[in-house]
Amino acid sequence: MSVVSVRNPTQYESRLERYLFERSEEWRAVRVGEKEVSEQAEIVRRYADLFSPEQLDSLRGTEESASGDEREHLYRLRKTCESGLIAQTLAEREDELENRLLSERVTFKGEEMPLRNAQAQLAILPSYDDREELGELQAAASARFNPERLELIQAEEDLAREYSGIADPVERNDEEKGISLRELSRALKAASDEATASYGALRERWFAKLLGEHPEVPSSFHVAYMRRLSPLESTYTKERATDVCLETLSALGFDLRAQPNIKLDLDDRPQKSPRACVIASNPPTVVHLITRAQGGLHDYQAFLHEAGHALHYGGCDPDLPYTFRRISRDHALTEIYSYIVEAISREPGWHAQYFGLDDAQAEENAQATVFLEAVLFRRYEAKLRFELDFWSRFADDGGTPENYEEYLTAATGVRYRSDAFLSDMDAGFYSADYLRAWIRSAQLQRHLASEVGEDWWRNQATGDLLRDLFRQGTKPTSEEIAARIGFDPLDTKPLVEEIAAA
Repeated sequence: MSVVSVRNPTQYESRLERYLFERSEEWRAVRVGEKEVSEQAEIVRRYADLFSPEQLDSLRGTEESASGDEREHLYRLRKTCESGLIAQTLAEREDELENRLLSERVTFKGEEMPLRNAQAQLAILPSYDDREELGELQAAASARFNPERLELIQAEEDLAREYSGIADPVERNDEEKGISLRELSRALKAASDEATASYGALRERWFAKLLGEHPEVPSSFHVAYMRRLSPLESTYTKERATDVCLETLSALGFDLRAQPNIKLDLDDRPQKSPRACVIASNPPTVVHLITRAQGGLHDYQAFLHEAGHALHYGGCDPDLPYTFRRISRDHALTEIYSYIVEAISREPGWHAQYFGLDDAQAEENAQATVFLEAVLFRRYEAKLRFELDFWSRFADDGGTPENYEEYLTAATGVRYRSDAFLSDMDAGFYSADYLRAWIRSAQLQRHLASEVGEDWWRNQATGDLLRDLFRQGTKPTSEEIAARIGFDPLDTKPLVEEIAAA
């Protein structure tokens, strides 16, 4: 009978660091199109000794006898062990699904293309009818994988319930995030309702400008095209995106060219995911910033958004324990920094300074970005309500699309297909993390305007303030940041004022 190796927390954290580095680098290689086959399962097998019920019990026992920062440190290690046990069980099935998605093809106007490339094409096709046709093809192809997605969700939920000891998925996520998801949802629904009238005016104006002639409720296949602000492509060219964004960051005192720990991948490859991201393989020494420019303002916004993540991870104190450099309770903290850097693109002065626009045109283009931010906020607010409903009834109905299309369509004025509910679902209520970051970044912007001035977006004093926050790594929670800058965590007034600007 084999003896299970159980490590003390220091030994465990050291080996965990190597494991997460390898998994991150593998994910990066697949995501950027360097590899067409994911081999996460093989990495999980090599590090199987990290994850066992015995190791989990050991970490839980040590955690229960600790206090203060050390208890929080051990809590995060214990939760990572839980997630590792789940990954160990499901890695082969997840790899199989990922590889099938990578190999899936759709044929559009006689051309066969990878499913992910079809998703990317929706952002750049100039014809409304072509986007509608391709959107239907890619949506139908994606929906064919729903049975496998649902089986994985069920398997993961069964394991999470077993290892955490908390049966209710909403209660479990409340505990992990240290908040009430339903209280958060109520505050956000009230904020969304408060901004509905102004959103209606923005939507009517910008749907017409961006889509031309269209049905009263266009489909979600056109959202990527709108986010790109494609009719303004000649202003926000693909070729200038990198230089303008680097100059924007330089004005805050951040020189990415002089930070070798932040590694840029800006190339366009057929299998590269169109969704920009940061992969913090080992912060602060190895942080990847990945974008796939396609032309249009969204390239600039995506770069700035991901730069916020990269600067956070790349700017954390290297003397922090690994856990407080890499592992957080959730994603709400780092999303604050991605949102605040992206918010620069909503400043009229930024449009005037970097694109030579007169004041009136700069103001109009900035308003377009406010509209797009409002669309996304309302989409995620509705998505959180759907996910709370989904998980509240999951044990009874096994996971159905009930309310997905209704909630998202009513909130945005864009029609979402009900069968997209699983491909649109991120693990661990990530929607709630985005929404907390929306609240917090609006609060932080108000704080910066007060402390630095209205030119906060091009002032090195902003960089100094952010750099101080970045050094804390992943240790604080989003709610602790709210207290630090003088706000109640659920104060949505700054957010409402931002998304209701017209």
